[in-house]
Amino acid sequence: MSTEVVQAFTPRTMFEKVWQQHVVVEPAGEPTILYIDLQLVHEVTSPQAFEGLRLTGRPLRNPSRHIATVDHNVPTTSVHDRLVITDQIANAKVNALRKN
Repeated sequence: MSTEVVQAFTPRTMFEKVWQQHVVVEPAGEPTILYIDLQLVHEVTSPQAFEGLRLTGRPLRNPSRHIATVDHNVPTTSVHDRLVITDQIANAKVNALRKN
Protein backbone atom coordinates (compact mmCIF):
# COMPACT_ATOMS: atom_id res chain seq x y z
CA MET A 1 0.00 0.00 0.00
CA SER A 2 1.40 3.43 -0.91
CA THR A 3 2.28 6.02 1.71
CA GLU A 4 -0.44 8.32 0.34
CA VAL A 5 -3.11 5.64 0.81
CA VAL A 6 -1.94 4.90 4.36
CA GLN A 7 -2.00 8.64 5.18
CA ALA A 8 -5.54 8.90 3.86
CA PHE A 9 -6.71 6.34 6.42
CA THR A 10 -4.50 7.36 9.34
CA PRO A 11 -6.37 9.59 11.81
CA ARG A 12 -4.78 13.05 11.92
CA THR A 13 -5.50 16.28 13.71
CA MET A 14 -6.58 19.36 11.76
CA PHE A 15 -3.13 20.81 12.37
CA GLU A 16 -1.48 17.74 10.85
CA LYS A 17 -3.74 17.88 7.80
CA VAL A 18 -3.04 21.57 7.16
CA TRP A 19 0.70 21.10 7.80
CA GLN A 20 0.97 18.22 5.33
CA GLN A 21 -0.84 20.21 2.63
CA HIS A 22 1.80 22.95 2.90
CA VAL A 23 5.01 20.88 3.03
CA VAL A 24 7.47 21.84 0.30
CA VAL A 25 10.32 19.61 1.45
CA GLU A 26 11.34 17.78 4.63
CA PRO A 27 15.15 17.57 4.56
CA ALA A 28 16.55 14.94 6.91
CA GLY A 29 17.81 16.49 10.14
CA GLU A 30 16.61 19.98 9.17
CA PRO A 31 13.42 21.96 9.71
CA THR A 32 10.57 21.34 7.30
CA ILE A 33 10.12 23.99 4.63
CA LEU A 34 6.49 25.04 4.30
CA TYR A 35 4.62 27.07 1.71
CA ILE A 36 2.81 29.86 3.53
CA ASP A 37 -0.07 31.07 1.39
CA LEU A 38 -1.22 33.96 3.57
CA GLN A 39 0.86 36.02 5.98
CA LEU A 40 -0.76 38.05 8.75
CA VAL A 41 1.53 40.67 10.31
CA HIS A 42 1.14 43.24 13.07
CA GLU A 43 3.09 46.20 14.36
CA VAL A 44 4.99 44.58 17.22
CA THR A 45 7.24 42.00 15.52
CA SER A 46 6.95 42.81 11.83
CA PRO A 47 9.50 45.69 11.87
CA GLN A 48 12.25 43.19 12.74
CA ALA A 49 11.12 40.83 9.99
CA PHE A 50 11.05 43.55 7.35
CA GLU A 51 14.45 44.82 8.49
CA GLY A 52 15.81 41.28 8.18
CA LEU A 53 14.57 41.15 4.59
CA ARG A 54 16.20 44.51 3.82
CA LEU A 55 19.53 43.52 5.40
CA THR A 56 19.70 40.33 3.33
CA GLY A 57 18.53 42.01 0.13
CA ARG A 58 15.39 39.88 -0.07
CA PRO A 59 12.17 41.35 -1.42
CA LEU A 60 8.78 40.53 0.01
CA ARG A 61 7.96 37.55 -2.18
CA ASN A 62 4.24 38.06 -2.70
CA PRO A 63 2.96 41.34 -1.22
CA SER A 64 -0.63 40.62 -2.24
CA ARG A 65 -0.62 37.61 0.12
CA HIS A 66 0.27 39.72 3.19
CA ILE A 67 -2.29 41.37 5.43
CA ALA A 68 -1.12 43.90 8.00
CA THR A 69 -3.11 45.04 10.99
CA VAL A 70 -2.45 47.36 13.89
CA ASP A 71 -3.68 45.51 16.94
CA HIS A 72 -1.34 45.75 19.92
CA ASN A 73 -0.82 49.51 20.10
CA VAL A 74 -4.30 50.78 19.39
CA PRO A 75 -5.34 53.25 22.10
CA THR A 76 -8.50 52.66 24.05
CA THR A 77 -9.09 56.33 24.78
CA SER A 78 -9.61 59.21 22.38
CA VAL A 79 -8.58 62.84 22.21
CA HIS A 80 -11.14 65.12 20.58
CA ASP A 81 -12.96 62.09 19.12
CA ARG A 82 -9.76 60.77 17.50
CA LEU A 83 -7.66 57.83 18.51
CA VAL A 84 -4.22 59.23 19.18
CA ILE A 85 -1.22 57.08 20.01
CA THR A 86 0.59 59.13 22.64
CA ASP A 87 3.23 56.52 23.50
CA GLN A 88 6.21 57.33 21.24
CA ILE A 89 7.43 53.73 20.98
CA ALA A 90 3.97 52.43 20.11
CA ASN A 91 3.55 55.21 17.57
CA ALA A 92 6.90 54.35 15.97
CA LYS A 93 5.85 50.70 15.63
CA VAL A 94 2.59 51.65 13.95
CA ASN A 95 4.37 54.02 11.57
CA ALA A 96 6.96 51.33 10.73
CA LEU A 97 4.14 48.93 9.83
CA ARG A 98 2.57 51.56 7.58
CA LYS A 99 5.92 52.18 5.88
CA ASN A 100 6.62 48.48 5.39
